Amino acid sequence: MKIIIIGSVAAGTSVAAKARRNDEKTEITLYNADYDISYSICGIPYFLGGEVNELESLTPRSAAWFKKRYNVDIFTRHEVTTINHKRKKVTVKNLETNETMEDDYDTLVFATGATPTTPDITGADQDHVFHVRTIQNTAAIDAYMTANQPKKVTIIGAGFIGLEVAEQLTHKGLEVTLIQRSNQIMPHLDKDMASRVKHHVISHGVTLYLNEEVRTISENAVETKNGMVIDSEMVILATGVRPNKKLAEEIGVELGKSGAIKVNNKMQTNLPEVYAVGDVAESFSVITGEPIYRPLGSTANKMGRIAGDVITGGDLEHRGVLGTGILRVFDLAVGYTGLSEKEAIKAGYDMEVLHNIKPSRADYLGGKELVIKAIADRKTSQILGVQIIGEDGVDKRIDVFVTAMSFKAKAEDLFHLDLAYAPPFSTTKDPVMYTGMALQNAIDKKNKLITPRELIDRIDNGEQLQIIDTRATKQFEASNVTGAINIPLAALRSEAKNLDPNLPTVTYCNSGVSGNAAQNVLRNMGFKEVFNLSGGNKNYQSFHK
Repeated sequence: MKIIIIGSVAAGTSVAAKARRNDEKTEITLYNADYDISYSICGIPYFLGGEVNELESLTPRSAAWFKKRYNVDIFTRHEVTTINHKRKKVTVKNLETNETMEDDYDTLVFATGATPTTPDITGADQDHVFHVRTIQNTAAIDAYMTANQPKKVTIIGAGFIGLEVAEQLTHKGLEVTLIQRSNQIMPHLDKDMASRVKHHVISHGVTLYLNEEVRTISENAVETKNGMVIDSEMVILATGVRPNKKLAEEIGVELGKSGAIKVNNKMQTNLPEVYAVGDVAESFSVITGEPIYRPLGSTANKMGRIAGDVITGGDLEHRGVLGTGILRVFDLAVGYTGLSEKEAIKAGYDMEVLHNIKPSRADYLGGKELVIKAIADRKTSQILGVQIIGEDGVDKRIDVFVTAMSFKAKAEDLFHLDLAYAPPFSTTKDPVMYTGMALQNAIDKKNKLITPRELIDRIDNGEQLQIIDTRATKQFEASNVTGAINIPLAALRSEAKNLDPNLPTVTYCNSGVSGNAAQNVLRNMGFKEVFNLSGGNKNYQSFHK
């Protein structure tokens, strides 16, 4: 059997390695139009900022290494230009010599990855405008900065790559402007969480413009469609990627709803003996079962291993993805998994929403605040999605949530997890456990929650509410929820006689715990409908910024 793999970054090399582990006799050939193989795209921003000293450390494996280790032939700078699937032949062009040749296969794998999108901007083809996708892109940016010493850079796009490059170039001493066409950064996050990241980015000296589109790039400036002119000596395009699917389409490979190649759980396309893996292939959501496109190196490796196994007689299957991501933005970590609130609404879920603000570990050992937004299905109690922001412990918690959600955990299951505890690492009731407990209580109607957005909407609609701030008077005077009255928790039992038990009542404290205690007091005193403000005053004020 002969396997031809088109593309040799994360997914393509993973196919080859697994196929070889299963079968010593199969002939395996990879063709790659690029110069480099198996490189770390995700590490590129950290080289540009100087955290990674040598660009070569992002390309630890060469074609020669693969040949020696796996007896796999990798041809870089060789582009597959046409495919005749009936004859099972490919035409390959040597990009160094312009010579062409034919090669035949029994099994074909598309690992062609994704191509950066280039927005329709006049001047986007100039020498000081760069994508951030390949090692060659990276070398060109580094060479340009070394030769020209730019002081001001504009980054177009405020997703993962845009924010990572903004962080790194700020550390490098450049004046960074970030432009995003939509009304929030990090589109995978809900706006209330993204706004926290936005303020953090701005506080570190990055100039951020939302709801702006670039119209023209000139030698020393960027002009937006609203007429704003921004001095800029270098421009980075971080406007996303699209699956590199042209070759596959030409031979009749079916595309999925996301626009990437449609595959089954064995990474097989609609054509016999044709597979697709990595950033060119569509995955599916563990939560909804619907198609999802999340181009990440971790998913690409997984898909490649599954295809390599199936091709050589194995029985591995792809189990879908949650769409997990994590990002460092200066001294904040931002993690997310599963559905966002807006995605869950679109999917038709009746959900409970919790904002849980807790220290990552014991306060007396320097625990830093975590903001956890979690949503659960009211019907089944299944955890649908989690977003976390904080300086410490985000990666640990998001991975616990990912593991639990992968096994269809319910909110109440989180409370019963036997998580590792010691004061340097956690609190006695870990934020993950508290999240599950509070969500389940809300689902069971014991302790109803109301988000800042829901509260503001009800007030704007003219609904009469009692809003009780249970904090100390000094805290109340410093900042409070619009329309709230201040009754400290210790005085609530005696002051409750002055309240109307028939009116919908909202209690809150700084982050939620005392608000929950006040909620229980009023419920036990016969108040008919009492809500605790999700995330307390901290979350409300953050939402209001």
